[in-house]
Amino acid sequence: MLGIIGAMPQEVEQLKAEMTNPEITVVAGMEFYRGAIGGKEVVVVKSGIGKVNAAMCVQILVDRFAVSGVINTGIAGSLQAQINIGDMVLCTDAVQHDMEAVAFGYPVGQIPQMDVFSFQADEGLRQLAKRCCEQVNPEIGVYEGRVLTGDQFISDKEKKNWLVKTFDGACTEMEGAAIAQAAFLNQVPFLIIRAISDKADDSASVDYPEFERQAIIHSVKLTRAIIELV
Repeated sequence: MLGIIGAMPQEVEQLKAEMTNPEITVVAGMEFYRGAIGGKEVVVVKSGIGKVNAAMCVQILVDRFAVSGVINTGIAGSLQAQINIGDMVLCTDAVQHDMEAVAFGYPVGQIPQMDVFSFQADEGLRQLAKRCCEQVNPEIGVYEGRVLTGDQFISDKEKKNWLVKTFDGACTEMEGAAIAQAAFLNQVPFLIIRAISDKADDSASVDYPEFERQAIIHSVKLTRAIIELV
């Protein structure tokens, strides 16, 4: 049974609306909807914003629902010129860019006393997601790369350039690597999927409400396709 963590309320509501025989469990202020989508049993939840909410959400999915995998969808800022607004990024690995313990001999982004620098997404889930996205969302680009996470909204070019130089990330957002760490510690396969909402700088080249509407359509199509085939 997959756990689906959505970031956008409208996206989560649409998935809930498609669910048959939903059972609702409220834990830590989060509503976990358990039911069937496309004939497959899933749990759908909106975690809330930030790393703490995201990590708590994964732990609840593992402890209360014994999920076999976690998929997290949402939006992110592009860090690469070729990844445009509206495109999708599928996570190869995830790093917390705001983790800094250099004084103790760790590189920026490394969590002290952990054996890994980045958290690797499940290759099978990523390959499945890529095939599904190319099929159900042929009008957008699909990229694979590193997701960078921090409790910060990135909106200036100087910070964006630092992220690219330091981590070579594909996009930046506020939950993915925390979900990745919690899944890694619980030995649960995961995949972070991000629709690109901006260029992580001071530009504003698209009307956000219209982008959000399109992103929800693309994300729900992709999530539904993955659920049916996993």
